[in-house]
Amino acid sequence: MTDVARLAGVSHQTVSRVLNGHPYVSDHTRLRVQAAITELGYRPNGAARALVTGQSRVIGVVAQNTTLYGPASLLAALEQAAAEAGFVVTIGSVGDLDDQSIAAAVERHLAHRVAGIIAIAPVESAGDALERLPRSIPLVTVDGDPHRSLPLVTVDQVAGAREATQHLLDLGHRTVWHVTGPPNWIDSAGRIEGWRETLLAAGAQVPPLIPADWSASAGFQAGQMLARMPEVTAVFAANDHLALGVLRALHEHGRRVPQDISVVGFDDVPEAGFFIPPLTTVRPDFKAVARMSLDLLLSQIADSGDHRDGLRQTIAPTLIVRNSASAPSI
Repeated sequence: MTDVARLAGVSHQTVSRVLNGHPYVSDHTRLRVQAAITELGYRPNGAARALVTGQSRVIGVVAQNTTLYGPASLLAALEQAAAEAGFVVTIGSVGDLDDQSIAAAVERHLAHRVAGIIAIAPVESAGDALERLPRSIPLVTVDGDPHRSLPLVTVDQVAGAREATQHLLDLGHRTVWHVTGPPNWIDSAGRIEGWRETLLAAGAQVPPLIPADWSASAGFQAGQMLARMPEVTAVFAANDHLALGVLRALHEHGRRVPQDISVVGFDDVPEAGFFIPPLTTVRPDFKAVARMSLDLLLSQIADSGDHRDGLRQTIAPTLIVRNSASAPSI
């Protein structure tokens, strides 16, 4: 800053006023300072500014180190939303979303004076460490446990599963089989709940769950079993990768989609429209979740009091109809 002030022929206080958008700086002086900043390639020291103002422009995000489409998409959307709001995101990656790992990631963030924390916490074990945080720390959980008192922004998993299941019933299928996600994932539980509630409301038989994880290989194994069951005419897979594996297994067993078996997924991965056939699926609005999460966090940062209670937003997903589901042929 001293170098900028020297080149522009002003005091370092004037440079500070320009950097902070102070209104009482003449246009001529402001242009001289900005020209000096450009010529020297000066960038404000965020850490130093935080010490002076007491306000950090860094948000700590706790997330699992994973390539799963949902969490990865949420993380990318959070980074974009934060940048648009003038914040930088620092990632605290954890191998497992267990109590100890999350607590350690949170402590690392707090040691670096972050303004607040957003935790992508889609498994049940993640909530314990987060609930122990002092209520004075701005915090938002994304896809977290709806039964905890923590501030939460989440995709409405139950509503999305209802739409997927109801779509298949409306096509004329007597019931819908479900290939689940991992049992410890909150998203998986919500999708099971929505699927089961819809079948019960329609007076349809509720078939046994087909347990799986989030992978295409698990979907392929489930699909091999479903392909051998002539009574199966409709399948709701808990995510699109599972649906992809199911499609491959059905193809290998000569079961046509959608003529013999209809398949619906969840997530609307970028490749879903290019599956054979193009996949009907449920699309979460990850950008809306990210923006709402950031808005809730910034409202806490602006008001440093104890105000977490009632901070909860649910974002409805959208059913994307393509060619993988149709009326049953029998």
